[in-house]
Amino acid sequence: MSKKIDVLSLKGKKVKDIKLEDNVFNVKPNDAVIKDAVVAAMAGARQGTSKVKTRSEVSGGGRKPWRQKGTGHARQWTGGGVVFAPVPRDYSKKMNKKEKRLALKSALSYKVLDKELVVIDNINFETNKTKEMVSLLENLKLTNNKVLVCVNELTDNICLAARNLANVKIVLPSEVNTFDVVSCDNLLITEEALKSLEEVLK
Repeated sequence: MSKKIDVLSLKGKKVKDIKLEDNVFNVKPNDAVIKDAVVAAMAGARQGTSKVKTRSEVSGGGRKPWRQKGTGHARQWTGGGVVFAPVPRDYSKKMNKKEKRLALKSALSYKVLDKELVVIDNINFETNKTKEMVSLLENLKLTNNKVLVCVNELTDNICLAARNLANVKIVLPSEVNTFDVVSCDNLLITEEALKSLEEVLK
């Protein structure tokens, strides 16, 4: 049976309800694939730039200028190389397209099951002030939550209103990924962006 969800106004009042696409928001969640997607996202974020010189790379080498002991001189060389030294590497992990889509659908389905998906008819701010976004979160009772906001268009007013809020991240439907969905407390999405996301994942 198709799930329905309320569409709210900027004031947090119910405007109507809409049906969610079963193939996107009502799949049987696959925890293993979600975990793989999160691990892959975290691995991809690692820089992998740490580097220490190995024995073959340190300065010096070849014949000793004098013997180690008994000459009155200090030892000639300092600073040896590390045997199993870290070298730059790529930590990214591969996931095929089918697994990525299943992981995202599973994460979105969890948001619906846990009542953490909030659909709003539109987000139109008159100014670019932070208080506009704060007011919206207050109306939706999401003030203290980590919120992923999905809109169809990144307007200056929306981006600037959220810029100073550490708990808010703005994305387009094409940018929604499993890691962000799992990491946030709530997914706040406009009705238009919801339709776009369903089209992408259907």
